[in-house]
Amino acid sequence: MDEGTDFRKWDELIPDALGLIFKNLSLLEVLTVVPRVCKSWNRAIMGPYCWQEIDIDEWSRSCKPEIVDRMLQLLISRSCGSLRKLSVSGIVSDQSILFIANHAQSLRTLRLPRSEINDSIMERTAGSLSAITCLDLSYCINIGAQALEAIGKHCKSLTSLRRVMHPLEVINKHSQDDEALAIATTMPKLKHLEIAYLLIDTSSVVEILKNCKNLELLDVRGCWNVNLDEKFIKKFPKLKVVGPLVMDCYDMNGWDNCSDYSGSSGYLAWDFVAGDLDDDYAEMLDGFWEDDPPLEDVEMWFYDDFNAEDAGFDWPQSP
Repeated sequence: MDEGTDFRKWDELIPDALGLIFKNLSLLEVLTVVPRVCKSWNRAIMGPYCWQEIDIDEWSRSCKPEIVDRMLQLLISRSCGSLRKLSVSGIVSDQSILFIANHAQSLRTLRLPRSEINDSIMERTAGSLSAITCLDLSYCINIGAQALEAIGKHCKSLTSLRRVMHPLEVINKHSQDDEALAIATTMPKLKHLEIAYLLIDTSSVVEILKNCKNLELLDVRGCWNVNLDEKFIKKFPKLKVVGPLVMDCYDMNGWDNCSDYSGSSGYLAWDFVAGDLDDDYAEMLDGFWEDDPPLEDVEMWFYDDFNAEDAGFDWPQSP
């Protein structure tokens, strides 16, 4: 670049501008490549600017729970209270949920699919998640009506809920109508609701429709006991109902979102993460990534990721 021009050098950009640029990079690149470019870029990724939106859903599916816990603490701590969107799969530890809740003052979108959270921990943390507008608790088999009721009572701004289950995970349950009724009585502002494969009947869905008057999309695919009358549905002209029949279950629309991590094998070069991790921690990483995804995840793809953009839904992009 010729001297005397008005263009600023890349390393002279203010941190928040750099953060906006780095958000378009993969997690691997942000943690391992960017810090090594220059001191200015290293400072930028160590600050909150790159961590207002954290999506480690795909990576966390094939990672040991204790490693997920450490990564969550690392990235959420870097956000310095500015975290707005978080997507992570398979959380096991109650401490991770508490850590998220304690840093949730700016959090609006929270996706915790396949996590082993329970009613008790959700009741304890719901008050700290009061700013949430979009929530995903899909495949969380240990929570029920108590957790949903606590969320509804505390998260008054909630407009989008995803509570999709896997058919094999609900096979031993007699009914989940209590979950549907908890949604109906405590979440009146919902615009988008996905409850595919819940064991609910028609009367519970009717209660949801009567109480959640702002609903624009209702996904009841696989809810075989639900039979909604067409004349009744016409009373809600803004509502789009999907299901209960599962049509085109091999639709590949959801797979189009799988490219976020296509540039890497899922391996993160942890020794470059700016010294945030202990030296002995790297030993825990051996063999955590397998070339092939677990069989249960392959099955779940067919139930995952309804094309919500068509309904104006504001989920972060799912892998």
